[in-house]
Amino acid sequence: MFSKVHGRAVRVTVLVCVLGALVLVGGRYLWELRGLVANRADGDPARGVYQQDPERADRTAAAVLDGIVREDPVAPTDGGAFADGGAPVDWRSGGWQPSDPLEARPAPAEPAIGALFSPGTDGDPDHHCSAGVVHSPQGDLIVTAAHCVYSFGFRTNLAFAPGYRDGVAPYGVWVPTRIDVDPRWTADEDPDHDVAFIRLRRPGYPGQRLEDMTGALRVSFRPELPVPARLVGYPNGSEQPLDCRSTARAAGPAQLRFDCADVPNGTSGGPVLTDGHTLIGVVGGRDGGGDDMTSYSSYFGDAVRALYDRATAP
Repeated sequence: MFSKVHGRAVRVTVLVCVLGALVLVGGRYLWELRGLVANRADGDPARGVYQQDPERADRTAAAVLDGIVREDPVAPTDGGAFADGGAPVDWRSGGWQPSDPLEARPAPAEPAIGALFSPGTDGDPDHHCSAGVVHSPQGDLIVTAAHCVYSFGFRTNLAFAPGYRDGVAPYGVWVPTRIDVDPRWTADEDPDHDVAFIRLRRPGYPGQRLEDMTGALRVSFRPELPVPARLVGYPNGSEQPLDCRSTARAAGPAQLRFDCADVPNGTSGGPVLTDGHTLIGVVGGRDGGGDDMTSYSSYFGDAVRALYDRATAP
């Protein structure tokens, strides 16, 4: 796993877990190691694909709804909700201003952005990452960081709550049917490929489409940089999202950089948006997503386009 913390990336390796378990046999570290192993599956790492077991996914949804999150239904949107709650803003012509000071602040929940949960004994908080609904032909797709779904195997205990705030999932709790990451991530956790697409279903609601409930972000591949942008994510110690407006810049050929303070753990996988609703990145990439002052994303170039095409293929 990677985390944004204290200005550096923290990688929790299997070796550290094993040594901790040996030091505290029967204690917390051994418990967390067992939880880590119990909530991972090999899938097909050569292709970067995991087909979720439906019964396991249903158990995850039940665990999230058992005292962690409650569903409080709202009327569906018209399928066209933007991340800023309205029509696109022409940020290049004066309709946009950067955050002042340049630091993240609490923000309203948005239908197409939510928290990614992983209940159980894996050592993570209830919601450990963020994700966004993206437009797809099947209307069932979210995007997040690859390190949120794959580390020493694919996570099998994932659930997504779009529009989440204060313990409420107004658009329901959704679980994976399939996870797609780049094989270069499964092989070597290459930070230039820290992106994952997840297809979802809502247990107990056969045929319901996520995008019809929440609207969706539109993906922009090979975005021109620099560009005014907004970052949104859920800190794992908070029950509401935060956001920040700054400028997305290139950080070499395969990374996007976003300077803003106070973007903490849990925001990994959160969308980087331009024009309010157009997705150009997710928090992740270099240094596990960045540090206290800067966030990164793998650049949404041809490799991410190919991953999106694979994830949305019939």
